[in-house]
Amino acid sequence: MKSFLLKLFTWWNSQTFGTQFWTWRHGESVGEDEFGNRYYRTRGGKIDPTLLMERRWVIYNGYAEASMVPPSWHGWLHHTVDTPPTEEAYKAHAWEKPHRPNLTGTPGAYRPSGSTLSAGRRPKATGDYKAWKP
Repeated sequence: MKSFLLKLFTWWNSQTFGTQFWTWRHGESVGEDEFGNRYYRTRGGKIDPTLLMERRWVIYNGYAEASMVPPSWHGWLHHTVDTPPTEEAYKAHAWEKPHRPNLTGTPGAYRPSGSTLSAGRRPKATGDYKAWKP
């Protein structure tokens, strides 16, 4: 019952019934990324008369967070690249780091040593600071 209500009333949690129906009726699966997001396009590469190109979309695995889309799929979604990453033989270079989503606002966010939110005590001010006196 909970999953039914979430699909009915929330747009940020995976997909709504409308998106699910649209995907079932007009979409064809293109692939899936390492985060479990699924990518679709209009069936048969049909050109959308409104967009004047094929329609492409993603159904997120969990919350709809745009930074969860890896760069290769981002390029395909935005029509920068014509072939989806599943149809090309790309091998990452040794110097490339794996894609990570934006963790701002989460417990996994980057907190430098001087931050008030970092673990431990904040270091004392050095001698280059002088308090303002009116």
